[in-house]
Amino acid sequence: MSHFAEIDKNNIVVRIIVAEQDFIDSGVVGNKENWIQTSYNTFRGVHKDNKTPLRKNYASPGHTYDKTRDAFIRPKPFDSWLFNEDTCDWDAPVDYPIDGELYFWDEENQQWLLAFDYPE
Repeated sequence: MSHFAEIDKNNIVVRIIVAEQDFIDSGVVGNKENWIQTSYNTFRGVHKDNKTPLRKNYASPGHTYDKTRDAFIRPKPFDSWLFNEDTCDWDAPVDYPIDGELYFWDEENQQWLLAFDYPE
């Protein structure tokens, strides 16, 4: 079984289903051209089991399918974030701290805040 993302006329992911390719090809769920295989093991262009990544990122409703890049791209989370062509994902202007703590992005101050310091 594989995961497939249904895209609308604007290439926005509408839903994800688990199915066999034959089921998609049968047309039971609509135009097979609107269904694109995705892998939940793929994130930022890397497959978690060191296999070939599929379409850069696992699709989710609201993501865009970019036919030119053959990639699923999530919506831009903040105005300051920049698109990374290698990962087909958005990068914060400041690297996420790698210290084992949980952080949230503070767009106004352009910094990462510790989760317990994040304003309500």
